[in-house]
Amino acid sequence: MGAGAGCGGTDEPSSAPTPSRPPSASTPANPAPSSSTSASPTPTPPPRPGTTPPAWLGTRELPTGPDGYAAAQTTPPELRRRAFTLPDPVRMLPGRGYASRVVAPAPAWVLARSTWRPGCPVAREQLAWLRVTFRGFDGARHTGELLVQRQDADDLVQVFGDLWRADFPLERMVITTRADQDATPTGDGNDTSAFVCRPITGGSSYSEHASGRAVDVNPFQNPYVRGDLVLPELATSYARRTPVRPGMITADGPVVAAFARIGWGWGGAWTSLKDYQHFSATGR
Repeated sequence: MGAGAGCGGTDEPSSAPTPSRPPSASTPANPAPSSSTSASPTPTPPPRPGTTPPAWLGTRELPTGPDGYAAAQTTPPELRRRAFTLPDPVRMLPGRGYASRVVAPAPAWVLARSTWRPGCPVAREQLAWLRVTFRGFDGARHTGELLVQRQDADDLVQVFGDLWRADFPLERMVITTRADQDATPTGDGNDTSAFVCRPITGGSSYSEHASGRAVDVNPFQNPYVRGDLVLPELATSYARRTPVRPGMITADGPVVAAFARIGWGWGGAWTSLKDYQHFSATGR
């Protein structure tokens, strides 16, 4: 489905799950046995390893060096075959298949929760609010959001439609906030994101993300690697690109192909460093 005109609205949080009903006071503690024999309930199988987020996810801050980065860490066992399903940041788009909504320019209330500020290398009127559906690691339909340069919005709708049809899983798709940008690293983030008003990693000039013309996809499964530096810092097991696990981007896979169809380059093809998560309109 192509991009459709959308209207901004307040995305309400999903309702809390209904708690289990406690036993009624009138229920006998030891009911009389039935005259007929009922089948024993089938036990629920345990979740597959890597599908349940550990309670500490996103909470354990790492000490940083003078460059603002933490040292690369051994990947904890819970994250070595990561396939989490996390809450969606926005309301589900209607329908059953792939769906998208583009609002351009992006509403003021959306920009207000982003990292945009006067002085960023893109005017606020040039940014579009993009919502798309995607496959989660649970195989179900989810909805995420991105801020992107409006000239690229329709092309990116096509990209994520291609990933939907390829059943390529994403963990979560969100707009980066100032709180996210300023937080001490925990080394375990995995948000697919686009616009962030920041310099390039390890440099002082603006990143392509600061223009809304770059997208990072599943950064934990597809880390940035330069010498001993690995970002996210706990993703060292994914710095080794074999074995290929769910959510990983490969040179001959559907993610590189989808972005190549709109003329975007992949950071995993760079020679001086590898930025496996990174795609941009300029190839930088």
